[in-house]
Amino acid sequence: MSQQQISLPAKLINGGIAGIVGVTCVFPIDLAKTRLQNQRQGQQVYKSMMDCLIKTVRSEGYFGMYRGAAVNLTLVTPEKAIKLAANDLFRHHLAKDGKGLTVFKEMMAGCGAGMCQVIVTTPMEMLKIQLQDAGRLAAQQQKPVMMSPTKLVATNTMLSRSYNSCTVVSAPRAVSATQIAKELFQTQGIQGLYKGLGATLMRDVPFSIVYFPLFANLNRLGQSNPGESSPFYWAFLSGCVAGSTAAVAVNPCDVVKTRLQSLNKGSSEEAYNGVVDCVSKIMRKEGPSAFLKGAGCRALVIAPLFGIAQVMYFVGVGEYIVDNSPLNLLSA
Repeated sequence: MSQQQISLPAKLINGGIAGIVGVTCVFPIDLAKTRLQNQRQGQQVYKSMMDCLIKTVRSEGYFGMYRGAAVNLTLVTPEKAIKLAANDLFRHHLAKDGKGLTVFKEMMAGCGAGMCQVIVTTPMEMLKIQLQDAGRLAAQQQKPVMMSPTKLVATNTMLSRSYNSCTVVSAPRAVSATQIAKELFQTQGIQGLYKGLGATLMRDVPFSIVYFPLFANLNRLGQSNPGESSPFYWAFLSGCVAGSTAAVAVNPCDVVKTRLQSLNKGSSEEAYNGVVDCVSKIMRKEGPSAFLKGAGCRALVIAPLFGIAQVMYFVGVGEYIVDNSPLNLLSA
C-alpha cells in the first residue's frame, strides 16, 4: 500500500462510507456499552448487554437504542476518514525508501493517526454520551433506593441543581445534540466540547498503535503474493480481529473517558477532577474490574466496524466514485 499513489479524496470517501455503514449496524451495542460503563456499584440498572437492550426497548421503544446516533452518523464520516487516511499517509511517508515498514514504523503511523482523529472524536463522543446515558439516568430515578432520612434530604437538595453543574436532574430533559453543544459553547466555550480530551487521547492513540500494525500483519497473511491484495473476506476478518483486540486492550481508558464526559450524574454518583482523580476513585470504590465494564460490548462494536471499514478500503469504493465523478470524466 505504501508504494501506491495515495488519492486522499478516495480515502476520505472510503472512511466515510465505512463509518456510516458500521455505526448503523452496531450503534445499539455502543449505547449498551456507555450505559454499562456509567453504572456504579449498588446502583445497577442493567445486568448485561442483552438486559440493557431489552429494558431500553421496553422503556424507550425501538428507536431508543439509537439515541445519539444522529450526531455519531454526522461526525463519524470525518472521524473515520481522518483516522484511515492519516494512517495511510503516515505509512506512505515512512516507507519512502521503498522497503517494507518495520513494526515500530507501523506503530508510529498508527500513533499519528490516533492523534489526528481526536479533533473530531472528542466533541462527537461528548455529545453522543449525553444522549446515550439519558435513558439510564431516567431508569435509575424510577428505581426505588433505600436511603436514610439524612441522605434523602441531601439528595432532594441535589435534584434542584442545574444541568451544567454535573449533578442529578429531577426529570430527563428531551434535548438534542445541537442544544447540548450550544449550551456547552455558551457556558464553557470551545473547551466545553473538548472535555475529556486527555482521556480520549489516552484511548485512541494506544488503540491505533495496536490496531494498524496488527491489522497490516494479519492482512498480509492472506496475500497469495507480496504484491497482491488479500481477499475481501480476509480483510474483513483481519479488521475484526485487530479491532476487537485493540478495543479490549484500551477499554480501561474508554471507561475513564466515558465517566469524565458524562455531564449528568445519577443519585450518589460523584464527579471527577481529571484523569488521575477518576482512575483513583474508580479503583478505590469499585475495584480493578470496573475498568473492564463494557469490554465485551466494545469488542462487538469495534470488530464489525473496522471489518467493514477495511473491506470498503480495500475493495476501493472511494476510488471508483472518484474515477467516475463528473469532474474526473471532464478532465479525462
